[in-house]
Amino acid sequence: MIKIKMSLLFLLTLFPVSGFSQSSGFYNFKVKTLEGKEFDFASLKGKKVMIVNTASKCGNTPQYKDLEDLYQKYQPNLVIIGFPANNFASQEPGTNSEIRKFCTENYGVTFPMMEKISVKGDDMAPLYKWLTSKDKNGVMDSEVKWNFQKYLIDENGKLVEVIDPKEKPTSDKVLAWISSK
Repeated sequence: MIKIKMSLLFLLTLFPVSGFSQSSGFYNFKVKTLEGKEFDFASLKGKKVMIVNTASKCGNTPQYKDLEDLYQKYQPNLVIIGFPANNFASQEPGTNSEIRKFCTENYGVTFPMMEKISVKGDDMAPLYKWLTSKDKNGVMDSEVKWNFQKYLIDENGKLVEVIDPKEKPTSDKVLAWISSK
């Protein structure tokens, strides 16, 4: 019996089942904040989560204000998490400490901000691989189109919607999702 189990495990490592990954769940991710502290997504269980790739020098940058307003109004049931990224027209050139200073001084951001990552390309962060791949998230494929694209995750860690970068965080669609049960 032990030989059969070992053989099966060996075969699964050689020929993984499509879409199967022990670490593919939303709550399995751990990332670093702008200050370098670990942020464990397991702490988000039971909450709605909005993941947003952000940038300081973008036409969409004023969305920081709307994001902060939503966070203040709906926390602790809604958690907004910003991921600065420099993938589009070099619109996030700053260091993590420069990004923190910018967000705090200009928009009073208190929602969790993570360290700068890549949201597309060969160096795409594992979370964004999950968000953009149906094989990993089990729901849909998507592509990060620009800064301030929003990914909505329900209370069970399931991806439910991708919101266009130009659509405001306070749109009727987003507000309906926040208030839905």
